Amino acid sequence: MAHPIDLHVGSRLRQRRCLLGLTQQRLAAAVGIKFQQIQKYESGANRVSASRLWALAHALDVPISFFFDDLNAANARPSEGFAEPSSDFADDDRIEPGVLSKKETIDLVRAYYNLKEEPRKRLLDLAKTMAEVA
Repeated sequence: MAHPIDLHVGSRLRQRRCLLGLTQQRLAAAVGIKFQQIQKYESGANRVSASRLWALAHALDVPISFFFDDLNAANARPSEGFAEPSSDFADDDRIEPGVLSKKETIDLVRAYYNLKEEPRKRLLDLAKTMAEVA
């Protein structure tokens, strides 16, 4: 059975890879391993060594700490929502755990950032308005 931290690191690896639009094959080639190893990392079946984590962080253009973001150190499990809610957010504004790793969310973020600045602002305003109505 995979350790919760290995599962979390694998989840963050998959999230970033998908956000960049990379296949497991392309990421594996970038760090000099086979794509099956990326599959094992993402599923938490294999642990990522420190040197491999460094190489993956470099290939994905993130700091190593990215893989440990949202990890609750008290119980070595991913935290439920945000650790300390910002005063800008009410309790009902929290994001459900795991939503950022869903394909739909990644596709939405990618499409959003492909827009120019003005349409992006209008889309964000529209989404906020629709959320208030719902």
